[in-house]
Amino acid sequence: MKRIAVLTSGGDAPGMNAAVRAVVRKGLYEGMEVYGINYGYAGLVAGDIRKLTRRDVGDKISRGGTFLYSARYPEFASEEGQLKGIEQLEKFGIEGLVVIGGDGSYRGGLALTKHGFPTIGLPGTIDNDIPGTDFCIGFDTAINTVLDSVDKIRDTATSHVRTFIVEVMGRNAGDIALWTGVAGGAEQIIIPEKEFNMAEVADTIQKGRERGKKHSIIILAEGVMSGNDFAKELAEFGDHHARVTVLGHVQRGGSPTARDRVLASIFGAKAVDLLKEGKGGLGLGMIGNKIAENNFEEILNNQKHLPDLSLYKLNQEISY
Repeated sequence: MKRIAVLTSGGDAPGMNAAVRAVVRKGLYEGMEVYGINYGYAGLVAGDIRKLTRRDVGDKISRGGTFLYSARYPEFASEEGQLKGIEQLEKFGIEGLVVIGGDGSYRGGLALTKHGFPTIGLPGTIDNDIPGTDFCIGFDTAINTVLDSVDKIRDTATSHVRTFIVEVMGRNAGDIALWTGVAGGAEQIIIPEKEFNMAEVADTIQKGRERGKKHSIIILAEGVMSGNDFAKELAEFGDHHARVTVLGHVQRGGSPTARDRVLASIFGAKAVDLLKEGKGGLGLGMIGNKIAENNFEEILNNQKHLPDLSLYKLNQEISY
């Protein structure tokens, strides 16, 4: 394989640029030509494709977001869209593709592989919800961004003796809430994977106040409900002086942490190795600090992501 391409798709995540850099530098090291596709699958179908050099990825490892840009393109779910994409790849003489993104990106990669075009997927999403890997590119940076905000919120919560509900991202997964809840010393963590009782939440806040606690921090995963809806329901069980902070898209930005840069670099280089061997239809992951390869079909249809619920139990034991 002499000519490969790389694209980023779906929501951006810190470390995507580091992954693209690794694909380009490793590809060039192996004597390949490497092309970048702008705006994900939309750019693929449109032929927005350019050759990348070492200089193009210089100084990109420390930058958040994705310099290849990203876009939603549901039309790629159709066979017509997929064949148009392959037509563009063949036009440029590209023989293999690296896709960096979440499950939607993987579905596109699976479709291309079924059409006989080798594609390798790298898990890039702050939600950390891709099966077959302990950690996705961007997750570590996101939780450190959230943690910095939680530490600041605690200061004002204590000053005014308030309950703060911090709504974090994660789509339908509770990973961001779990990790930042434990790391931030939150009194409550509310995630989609565990049922909760609002009366018990209110009771815990009240008992803390009776013991002299000056604040309560509740980390709420967006997959449960919005922060404002949670505050309304909590108010039915008394006035807890609750305030809501929705961190929003700030969680997606920022310079990637060392962990995300290294993870992205490992994944990017391994993807090139697999394409060089003529392999495709695989999503990469990291399990127990060892790189893992999983079939797209297995990831999308047979496996299910589950957060580390031992963290939920741990927080219940040490947050009292």
